[in-house]
Parts: sequence; C-alpha cells; structure tokens
Amino acid sequence: MNSGNVYAAVAAIFFLLMISCQAQLSSTFYDSTCPNALSTIRTSIRRAVSSERRMAASLIRLHFHDCFVQGCDASILLDDAPGITSEKTAGPNDNSARGYEVIDAAKSAVENICPGVVSCADILAVAARDASAAVGGPSWTVKLGRRDSTTATRSLAESNLPSFRDDLPTLISNFNGKGLNERDMVVLSGAHTIGQAQCRLFRDRIYSNGTDIDAGFASTRRRQCPRNGSDGNLSPLDLVTPNSFDNNYYKNLIQRKGLLASDQVLFSGGSTDSIVTQYSNNPRTFSSDFGAAMIKMGDIEPLTGQNGIIRRICSAVN
Repeated sequence: MNSGNVYAAVAAIFFLLMISCQAQLSSTFYDSTCPNALSTIRTSIRRAVSSERRMAASLIRLHFHDCFVQGCDASILLDDAPGITSEKTAGPNDNSARGYEVIDAAKSAVENICPGVVSCADILAVAARDASAAVGGPSWTVKLGRRDSTTATRSLAESNLPSFRDDLPTLISNFNGKGLNERDMVVLSGAHTIGQAQCRLFRDRIYSNGTDIDAGFASTRRRQCPRNGSDGNLSPLDLVTPNSFDNNYYKNLIQRKGLLASDQVLFSGGSTDSIVTQYSNNPRTFSSDFGAAMIKMGDIEPLTGQNGIIRRICSAVN
C-alpha cells in the first residue's frame, strides 16, 4: 500500500472513530463547555418541586413521554408550527402532561450562562433525575450529549405511549419495542409511587366490581370520582404515602389497590408478579433498579453528533 493509500485509510479510521465517539452519550459531556450546567438545572428543578411536590412526578413522566416518541429528543416540548404537529395535544398528553414551564425556566437559566450549548433533551433527562432526588427518590448518573429534534409527531405519540387501559402483553410488547424488558417496565412503573391521576383514567376500574380490585379501596376512590362528570378530579396514585418516593406502589398492587388498570395488570397472575413481589419486599433493590432503568430509557434513539440541533427555546425550532 503506498503512502497515499495509507494516509487515506488512517483518515477513514479516524473519521469513523470520531463519529463513534460523537454517538456516545457521556456523563462528562458538558464538563468543559458548560461546567455549571448540572448545578444550574438542579437549582431550578428543586425550586419548582419545593413549590409543588407533584411536579416531581410530572417531570419524570415528561422525560418518559419524550423518550417513547422518536427517542429522547425533546420532541414533546415543541409547539405546533408549520410542518410540526405538536405532541402536546396527543391523547396521552393533552391536558395531562405538564411541567413544560419548569423545563423552560431551567433552559433559560442555562442559556444565561452557556448560550446554545445544552440541549432541551438533556435538560429533560437531568430534570427527571433531580425531581426524583428532590422527593427522596433515587439519584443516578445521567448520560449527556443528546441533541434536539426539529420535528414532532402527534400520531406517534398516540400510538407509541402506553395506555392506562393496556393489558400486560400489550405493555410488555410496547416496552420491548423500545429496548426495555419486563423488569425495566415494572420498575419504571414504580414512578407511580408519586403523582396523581385524573378521574377519567380510573373511573372504569373503580366502578367495575371486578375481582382484581379491593372493594374497600374502590369505595374510597369513588369519593373523588363520581360515576358521571368531574373527569379532571385528581386522586393520588398511592393513597398511603402519596408524596414519598418509596416502594409502597408494589405493596398496593399485591393488595389489589393499584389505581390504574395498567398498574394492576403487573400483579394479576402473569409473568411480572414475581418482580412486583421482589420490589415490595426490597426497597433498596427497587431504588437501584429504577435508576438503572432510567439510564437505559435515556438511551432510546438519542440524536448525537451532527444530528439534530440545540434549540434556544425548547418549544420552537431555531
């Protein structure tokens, strides 16, 4: 091989290595370009959660709803615009997903110190971690380096996000399609240890007189959710410790006290019963597995390298 060919081969290898490195998310991604990014986001998220504790659940859910549609690319934050159909008005998000203004505030704070450096997608991922930690939940090392999408897809949000009506095989298939296994699905569902649900999402279950729901629990929940009307009435997903990030969610399922149908199917004689039992008995395992699953979820189809952009405002393309 002559020297020209050798040089070309070396250059090609170097280019491939560079592309490979760009595609890897890293916890140190902003260490040199914006060293105060994470502390700035944390301060902003703590402020929001301290003023409304429910916001912790909403921010975790926002990251989840982002990653399940087009990957973790902040597409959920985009408003309607020419060529963009916002995911905010998709069935699972409309009048339900919340916390957009919290992400906007965190983004604004970061833009003040490092303009055009930190992506909205990364802020969503960091916010979910900081929200969990702020209410006594697990913390984990967030991998960074995602870039933001220039598109959003309402139809994908309609089809890709799990439904409160889904049965166990449907949920397993949905999560498997995102590279998440049954254990990941069960542990991520444990985020329902905090937060609230609207009456319309659990009405059918509490009036079903089914064998999979504790009768006293159903009766108690009917007080906040009449058979007709009051669709938006809120009720804690976990009545026992509604503001604490703990493993009580799993204990509820074993007692047939899961609020949503899609919660209770995790303990209904199926393949996930043993995982629910394990987490109900071992809060430390739940905590460590939750962090690991959140890291894994954050790896779903990120835009890296030269793909995507860094949005200056999270709700609009630059």
